Amino acid sequence: AGEALAALPADSVERDLVLLGLVAMEDPPRPGVREALATRRRAGIRVTLVTGDHGLTALALAGEVGLGGDGVGLVEGPSLDGMDDAALERLLAGGAGLVFARVVPEQKLRLVRAYQRLGHVVAVTGDGVNDAPALHAAHVGIAMGRGGTDVAREAADIVLLPVVKQTAATH
Repeated sequence: AGEALAALPADSVERDLVLLGLVAMEDPPRPGVREALATRRRAGIRVTLVTGDHGLTALALAGEVGLGGDGVGLVEGPSLDGMDDAALERLLAGGAGLVFARVVPEQKLRLVRAYQRLGHVVAVTGDGVNDAPALHAAHVGIAMGRGGTDVAREAADIVLLPVVKQTAATH
């Protein structure tokens, strides 16, 4: 049925439509992320955002948490594929804030290895199967324990678990 609809001209199927509604979703950063990134920046730790999300989503998140400021550079997966290793290393060595979007697991792994060739100690955080190769290759792989996959936890060196607050009743 989908092939038959694709063969029809748009003007014949896109008329007499009724808007039923709109849906918007947001996955805001956790409280304290902006402050944590500022602390890391003061300590000389460089943070690069690498995500499978759309570029505009990634840039919005980077701005919201104070990563890179207005001069942050966006590199999307297809552009990353078009770079040879020397060009990638020049980009990473540039020191500017970087956001990589629409990346696949192989590209995450490539970024880890490129940073390592440049002499950086690389820590990677992740929670999904798609993060496992980068988590495993990093000097320190950090998996999210509560919402993460078993594969990510097995590939990581450290698994972050939620803090359980103790009360007098739980002692």
